[in-house]
Amino acid sequence: MSRRHHFHIDYLGHSVSATVQTGHRAVVEILVDGKETGHTPIKDDGPVTVPIELPTDPPTAVTVRATQGPGEPSCLLLVADGGEPREMAPRTY
Repeated sequence: MSRRHHFHIDYLGHSVSATVQTGHRAVVEILVDGKETGHTPIKDDGPVTVPIELPTDPPTAVTVRATQGPGEPSCLLLVADGGEPREMAPRTY
């Protein structure tokens, strides 16, 4: 049975949302300011990284790391300059 888990963070004035769909067709989708900017299938139980760019001037490269489990999925926003990973808050819809 598939299930969708939603996560969100505001970073540098931009909205970054992630959806982790578990089950038979496991996938991670990333939206920046409501537009899909990243999409990747989940092939195993390990973490999946999705590189994206924020529309700043100049563009800012960040990565979303999604983990399916154990337990509930989670997402982190990883900044390119090596700063602390930022936990993306779970959202219920």
